Order: sequence, then structure tokens, then C-alpha cells
Amino acid sequence: MNQDELNIQLNDPDLDEDNDQELDEEESQLYEHHRIIVDPGQKPMRVDVFLIDHLPNVSRNRIQRAADSGFILCNDRPIKRSYKVKPADVIRIMLDRPYYENAIIPEEIPLDIVYEDDDIIVINKQAGLVVHPGHGNWRGTMLNALAWHFKDSPKYDINNPEIGLVHRIDKDTSGLLVVAKTAEAKTSLGQQFFNKTTKREYNALVWGHIKEDEGRIEGNIGRNPKDRMQMAVFPPDSEIGKHAVTHYYVLQRFGYATLVKCVLETGRTHQIRAHMKHIGHTLFNDERYGGDQILKGTTTNSYKQFIQNCFKVCPRQALHAKTLGFVHPRTGKEMMFTSELPQDMQALIDKWNNYKL
Repeated sequence: MNQDELNIQLNDPDLDEDNDQELDEEESQLYEHHRIIVDPGQKPMRVDVFLIDHLPNVSRNRIQRAADSGFILCNDRPIKRSYKVKPADVIRIMLDRPYYENAIIPEEIPLDIVYEDDDIIVINKQAGLVVHPGHGNWRGTMLNALAWHFKDSPKYDINNPEIGLVHRIDKDTSGLLVVAKTAEAKTSLGQQFFNKTTKREYNALVWGHIKEDEGRIEGNIGRNPKDRMQMAVFPPDSEIGKHAVTHYYVLQRFGYATLVKCVLETGRTHQIRAHMKHIGHTLFNDERYGGDQILKGTTTNSYKQFIQNCFKVCPRQALHAKTLGFVHPRTGKEMMFTSELPQDMQALIDKWNNYKL
């Protein structure tokens, strides 16, 4: 699997556990990044050499990989790197992500960096921070913060698609992310995510009393046909959606809510949120999936007030990417990172601990 094939995998929102921003993108859509009409007097020239002359900020290797992945078209047909351009040819470069007219600019946004070396950077993302620019969020993202972090290091250009995000989590989910600082690191980490050899564990507070101490949820994840801003669960043997497996383990029961650890076997969009709702245990205060309503408990005014206070303490879905493990792309060393519950989720757990049924 080459780098561009990996980039397709890594930019597919269905490979991300949480990614609200891309739910209204069409799947498998390509976007035009460059269009060049060959001059009438142009002599025959290999397309990779031709594009180097016309795209001075793009390396020959990247152009060749784009051609090998079918992303370079001549007169609407994919061409090989050895194709020789002719006068009036229309050369187009199509990629699997939108072309942003404005580069990701540095913004001084605080980042909780838990580890960094020449190859990778591990970030403990705060809730409320969008990971990357998207619809309605072109500024103030984690990538803008990383551009600021790298602003005095010309070696790291966050606009270079060969480095950067390997996976993503949703704006209102907190926790650990790894970012690649080299093309080699992105390829290695991408292969680990693709081969499901990484370790990812989440803590979530869900509605309801889970009787079993542990369980396994298997069901395809696909867009909800009734609400495309949600994901829904379909039978594993269906041709709808993509295969997904979540393992959960009960950490603490509160009567009307349960704290669980979720271990991802796959990583699909909203996998934990959709799977837990599917088994009747929607994430607490998950507005998109109805968890911001009182789904379990009593009808007393005191209980209603208690829940409203809980919503105020943790005004987002109670989901935290607690553990992240992978093999270091250069050293081959097993690396494991753990992030404690953020203040809002811990305060929420404390309130439930003090609640008397």
C-alpha cells in the first residue's frame, strides 16, 4: 500500500471513530485541486516532468504517487506518469479531499502535548476543539494550533498532506491523538490503524443500567437514512455500511447510568455513539443521538434538576479517548499513552457518585 492509497484510507471519515464535520460529504468523492490546459506550442513531455514545471511547490515523488493512484487525469481519463502531454491536453489533479483556497494558518491555541520527538507528536485534545478545518470551522482548529507549534520549524509544514493527522476524534470528544511529523511516520502509523494493531480505549458514561459486566457489539456502521447527520447500525451480513466491532466493560454502575470502557476493534464514524445507542445505552448528554434528554430515572423534580445540573457540569457527550497505543514508526518500540478524565467528565462522575437513588 503506497502513501496516496493510505491517504485515501486516512481521509475516509468511516475510518474515524468520531468526525461530525464530514458527515455531509459524499463518500468516494474526488475534488479538483489543479487544472492545466497545455499550451499550443508545447513539445511532447512526460506528464510528471511537465507538472513539476507547473507546480513548483510539489515534489516529483508526490506527482508520481498521484499518477500511480489514478489521481492525474488527461482529458478526463487517468494517465500514467510516463504519459507525454500534447498541445491542448487538459490535465487535472483530483484528490479525495476538498481543495482549500486558504492554507492552514498558524493560530496561538493552547495544546496539551504529552509526547513529541522528530517523528510523532501525541496530543491530549480538549473537548470543544475541532481537529481540522471543515464546514463552518475553517479557523480555530487543532491543525491551526499545530501550524503555530511548527511555525519556527520549516521542516514541518502542516499543509503538506504527507504529514499530519493519522486519525481523528470529534470536536466534543476529548482525549489522545497521534500526529505524524514525517511521511514515513504517517505511512507506518496508517498501516497500523488499517491493520487494527493500534490500541484505543475510551471511557464513556451511558444512560441506563448495564447488567452484564462486559459485552461485544457487532454491527455495520452507515449513515442513518432518516438523518444523515447520524450514523446507524445495520446487520453485520448486510451490504449497508462498514463492518464495526466495539467491546465494552463496565467500570461503575450508578443505577440510571453506567460508566464503561470501550475498546475499538474497528474505527468507524461515531462507532461508540452509534453502537451504544443501538443496544439501548445512549451516551450521556450526546445531543446528536438524543442523550441530552432524560432517558432513564424518575419523574421527580429533584431528579430532573439533578440531571440538568449534570448537563451543565459536562455540556457535551461524555466520551474520552483515554488510552492510545502503537508501535513507534522509527524505533519499533511499543508506546502506550494514558490520559486521565478531564475535569468536566470527572465532575460528572463525582455528581453521580454522590447521587442517592
